[in-house]
Amino acid sequence: MNYRYKIQNKDIDELFEGILKLETVEECYRFFDDLCTINELEAFGQRLKVAKMLIEKKTYHQIEQVTGISAATISKISKSFTFGPATSELVINRLKGNE
Repeated sequence: MNYRYKIQNKDIDELFEGILKLETVEECYRFFDDLCTINELEAFGQRLKVAKMLIEKKTYHQIEQVTGISAATISKISKSFTFGPATSELVINRLKGNE
């Protein structure tokens, strides 16, 4: 299946290729510290937590209470499971050692 990405260009390809070259969590911290604000990093972490909670079948209300993330953002993440590549689920399963 060919998924149509919202944005794809040479710069983003190179960013992702660079991320794939990182070998440790420490390298990731240093790399993302160079490129992202604290708020951006926290947002990524929270969004992964939302994806985990959606997989666990938590309600939007439960997720909002735990994470403080808006229903609109939760909905966006939820739609990726239905209409998008749902790759966050792949990552979560790999983190759990299920794949």
